[in-house]
Amino acid sequence: MSRIYLSPPDVRTTDAESVSRAIEGGWIAPLGPEVDAFEEELAAVTGRRFGVALSSGTAALHLALLINGLGLGDRVLVSTLTFSATINAIRYVGAQPVFIDSEIQTWNIDTDLLEEALEDGEYAACLPVDIYGQCADYARIVPLCADRGVPLIEDAAEALGATQDGRPAGSFGGIATLSFNGNKIITTSGGGALVTDSPAWADRARFLATQARDPAPHYQHSEIGYNYRMSNLLAALGRSQLADLDRRVEARRRHNAAYRAALADLPGVEFMPEAPNSRSTFWLTCLTIDPDEAGTDRESVRLHLETLDIESRPVWKPMHLQPVFANCQIYGGEVSARLFANGLCLPSGSSLSTSDRDRVIEAARSVFPGT
Repeated sequence: MSRIYLSPPDVRTTDAESVSRAIEGGWIAPLGPEVDAFEEELAAVTGRRFGVALSSGTAALHLALLINGLGLGDRVLVSTLTFSATINAIRYVGAQPVFIDSEIQTWNIDTDLLEEALEDGEYAACLPVDIYGQCADYARIVPLCADRGVPLIEDAAEALGATQDGRPAGSFGGIATLSFNGNKIITTSGGGALVTDSPAWADRARFLATQARDPAPHYQHSEIGYNYRMSNLLAALGRSQLADLDRRVEARRRHNAAYRAALADLPGVEFMPEAPNSRSTFWLTCLTIDPDEAGTDRESVRLHLETLDIESRPVWKPMHLQPVFANCQIYGGEVSARLFANGLCLPSGSSLSTSDRDRVIEAARSVFPGT
């Protein structure tokens, strides 16, 4: 039997055709008509006026922080339950992350702790992460930040296609960032984007991302720039994938529903909740296993799946537990630490077949005593 991956790229014939058309059009290097069209389509999907297609989601985060004027010594409130790219971008500009724990109800940033932190000191930005395909509680986060004049940047890398109160992921904050890495819902192999309603910020992002080249017939630079623009070929792939977004989201939601139906009866198993005002993409289906109730643990299940050539992974290791960020301030920390200790991500790709999903279910159930 072939290996089952956690979230492999879902590439179809139409994607190859789109890239071929871009090649035939002669636009191979960065920039071009596919980039322009992709940016417009990303803006539309996220409810924004402008999109800027970039080389990675990390590049988008870096530029978002620079555009908001962050620099050496500034403090940024940020989710601790995330991938390191979020925090790396904060450190790129010389700022300091201040970590906020998760709430158990949604696994997203704990807004009570966020409010406590905001009352305790001054911050240059707030950077919540839409974890595993579900938007953070922006109905509360937006006014909390606005009342204190703290710029809000939404890290929607994992949540393209999700909604909260009918608003799409990427529509919150002054700037939002997206990722099109190979494991995301849509992919450009690498790639990411910045979306905003500000024409000045969009222009600034494009300028910085194109080596900060001044308008002149020769190469002239008055600022430090970055090589962050997306190529025309990758944008063509992104456009094809984006047109297929709804199917991809529905496929992942079906996987999540099937896993819940098949595994929720197991002792000690709980799935990541979906907030009542949100529609998650369930980018990854995540569950926790309480070893005291289950008679087994997360790692035993993961290792057993691996022996059967099924990839699964622990939930993100919180950033406050990472050696490189061990000295950073943290509000709370116990919830995300427990999610990491007990949490498991199951294969969730939109190309996952029903038979392969059944393989995962059967393998996972077999580890629990008495099943």
